[in-house]
Amino acid sequence: MEVNEKLLKPYNPKDTEDRIYKLWEESGFFNPDVCIEKGITSPDAEAFSIVLPPPNVTGTLHNGHALILAIEDTMVRYARMKGKKTLWIPGVDHAAISTETVVVKKLAKEKKNKHEIGREEFLKLVNEHAQNSHDTIVSQLRKLGATLDWSREAFTLDEKRSFAVRTMFKKMYDDGLIYRGNRIINWDPKGQTTIADDEIVYEERKAKLYTFRYSKDFPIKISTTRPETKIGDTAVAVHPSDIRYQKYIGNTYIINDFCGVKLEIKVIADEAVEKDFGTGALGVTPAHSMIDWEIADRHDLPRPQVINEYAKMAIGDERIKGKKTTEAREVIVEWLRTEGLLDKEEDIIQNISTAERTGGIVEPLPKLQWFIAVNKEVPGRGKTLKELMREPVVNEEITIIPDYFNKTYFHWIDNLRDWCISRQIWYGHRIPVWYKDDEIYCDVNPPDSEGWAQDEDTLDTWFSSSLWTFSTLGWPEQTKDLEIYHPTDVLETGYEILFFWVARMILMSEYALGTVPFHTIYLHGTVRDGKGEKMSKSLGNGIDPIDI
Repeated sequence: MEVNEKLLKPYNPKDTEDRIYKLWEESGFFNPDVCIEKGITSPDAEAFSIVLPPPNVTGTLHNGHALILAIEDTMVRYARMKGKKTLWIPGVDHAAISTETVVVKKLAKEKKNKHEIGREEFLKLVNEHAQNSHDTIVSQLRKLGATLDWSREAFTLDEKRSFAVRTMFKKMYDDGLIYRGNRIINWDPKGQTTIADDEIVYEERKAKLYTFRYSKDFPIKISTTRPETKIGDTAVAVHPSDIRYQKYIGNTYIINDFCGVKLEIKVIADEAVEKDFGTGALGVTPAHSMIDWEIADRHDLPRPQVINEYAKMAIGDERIKGKKTTEAREVIVEWLRTEGLLDKEEDIIQNISTAERTGGIVEPLPKLQWFIAVNKEVPGRGKTLKELMREPVVNEEITIIPDYFNKTYFHWIDNLRDWCISRQIWYGHRIPVWYKDDEIYCDVNPPDSEGWAQDEDTLDTWFSSSLWTFSTLGWPEQTKDLEIYHPTDVLETGYEILFFWVARMILMSEYALGTVPFHTIYLHGTVRDGKGEKMSKSLGNGIDPIDI
C-alpha cells in the first residue's frame, strides 16, 4: 500500500490559511455589492450590517480582539448564508491619548520630549507608529480569517472621518449643544491633559482620614483625606434634615488663620450630603471636587483654585505655596496638631483616581474647556441629549444583551455630567475653532482671512468614534450605503465600554440622523490573563492570537 507522505506531516496553517484567505478575498464575496453583481445575493434581499469595533493603533491585537472577531464573523457568515446583503466594515481607531503616550515614552528613552522637536515633527513620528500598528493589525485580521469588506476600510483620523467630525462639531456648536466654559474636569498632571472618566483607573491605597475643626471657635467638625485642599474651602454643607446642625445653617464664620490662609466658611444645607457618613458635615472645596463644584453651583459659592496643573499648591504662605500636594498635607496636618484642632486620624483604604495611560494621580481642576451640554434641549426635538440616549432602550428600539445591563445603562445616563471633549494633546482631530481678538469662528474649514489662530486642543477620541456606525457609511453625505445599511443590526463589543463608546454612539446617531445606530447591543465578557487581569497594552499582558 502506497502512503501519501503529506498525510504523515502535522498540519501547518502557514501552508494553507494564507492561500485560502487570498482566494476568499479575490472572490470579492466579502463585498455585498459584488455578491449582487454576480447574482449570489438578490438586490431586494434584506440587509445585515455590523461595524467592527475599531482596534486602537497603539499596538496590536490580543485574544480579546480575537473573541470579537470570532463572534462577529459567525454572525456575518450566517447572514450571508441566509441570502442577506451582508456588510462587515473594518477599521482602526487613532486612540489619541494612548497612541501619543506611546511615542512620548519612546522619546523619553532618547532623552527628548515633544516640545523640543515641535508639533509637526512629533506628529510625523506618531503617524509613523500608527501606520506600523495599522499594518500589523490588518495582517492579524486577515490571518484570523475575518471576512471583512476591505474595500470599505475606515480610520477614525482619515480625511472622510475628519470631515464628518468637523461637520458634527459645527452642527452641535450652531445648535448651542457644544460650548466653551470654565468647569471642573479630570486633569492628569503627568500627561498634562484632561481625561475622560473611562480613562481613570481606581487603585486601592492606604490613606489617612483626618477629622478636625477649622478653628477653636468653629462649631462643626469635618473629615477629609486631603487636608491640603481645605485652604480652598468656602462652605460646610450639612443635610437639611440633620438636627445636629440646624442652628448653624446660614451662618458665616471668618477664620483669620487656617495655616496662614484666611477663610470665610458659610454653613449651608444640601441634600447631596450623607448625614450618616463621618461627621455628617462636608467641607466644600468647589475647585477640587466634582460634587463640591455642583454644590457651589447651587449655592453660588466662590471657587478659589488651590492646586495647579502640576499638582503643586497654587496658594498659601511660604510653608505651602509651590509645594507638592503631599508635602503641603504634612505641613497642614502638623499645624492642626500644634493648634489642637485635630480630633482624630484613622487608617483607611481609599480608591485613588489614576490616569490609565500615564499612572498619574488625577486632580479635579477648574479649566476652560469645550463641553457637550447633555441636559440642554436639542433644537426642534423638544428633548435633551440625555433623553435621546434613554428613549431607544426604554422603547425597545435597541435591545441590550444581556438585559441586566439595562439598569447599568440607565444609572450611567442619570448621573451623566456635561461631556468634556477637549484634550491638551497634539495627536487627534484639532478642534475646528479659530480665534482673532474677541472673535470666535467655527466651521469645517479655516477662515479665509489672515490673523486667525486655531484652537490648540484636540478632540476626545470618543467624539470621533461615536460617529462610527454612520461616518463609515459616508455621512454627512447621504450615500447609498447609509440608506441601505444604517441603522446597523448588531453592535458587538465588550461590556466595559457600554457607556463610553456604545452610549455615545446612540447619542450621536439619534441627534444627527434621528435614528438608532444599531438594533441590538451584544456585550461579551472580558478575556483575562492567568492572574485575572484584563489584557491591555499598558500592562503588556496581551496574548497574540496568531501565536496560538
